[in-house]
Amino acid sequence: MNRIVLYRESPSPCEYLPHESAQLLYGTAPHLLPAQYSELLRAGWRRFGSNVFRPDCPSCRKCLSLRVPVAAFRPSRTQRRIWKHHTRGVGLRIGTPCLTPERLEVYRAFHEHGHLTKGWPDRSAEDRREGASGLGVFLANPFPTEEWSYWIGDRLAGVGYVDVLDDGLSAIYFFHDPRDARRSLGTVNILHLIEAARQRGLPHVYLGYYVDGCRSLEYKARFKPNEVFTGATWEAFIA
Repeated sequence: MNRIVLYRESPSPCEYLPHESAQLLYGTAPHLLPAQYSELLRAGWRRFGSNVFRPDCPSCRKCLSLRVPVAAFRPSRTQRRIWKHHTRGVGLRIGTPCLTPERLEVYRAFHEHGHLTKGWPDRSAEDRREGASGLGVFLANPFPTEEWSYWIGDRLAGVGYVDVLDDGLSAIYFFHDPRDARRSLGTVNILHLIEAARQRGLPHVYLGYYVDGCRSLEYKARFKPNEVFTGATWEAFIA
């Protein structure tokens, strides 16, 4: 196992719950192994690029790692309707993560839309200053990662990054063209992940953090049944 040196950042305003103070425990792991990350994932950690992290907030414990047990999953009526109607004309391509102008354009449009409609931090100045580095963090991975891209004809509609691990598929990040909001591509992507995990014989799909009160993250609890990590073990979750 590769040793990871951990750091604790200073408290700052929380991007998920503005009235709370946030703090991360994190480390850089450029040589992280898939088996090592599987252990961290089962213990409530996540990763972006070569950075692993978990919340270590002073007074809040609302960030809960959430996973879906594949064998037990049953789609809701709404999810069945989305799968039936909104996958028509949408093609999925699974390949290696790459950076292209169209991917960068969709990524920027997604974040600008989130800023205007959901109060996400304004990253436009950061994008102009740092170029493609915001998206680039999802391409600099310590082990092979899959890119799941969704296409409507020849137009890119959404992109997701997925880790394939011995314990399941881990959804790293997903973004889509705001013009396709009615297609519920985020839901479509997760339903594809669950079906792919079933076909590959993997027991779980990890969806990252669920945060009660955060509009952008609460949707994860709709994929039922699901489990959350309590800090000691995984338990059935009732949102």
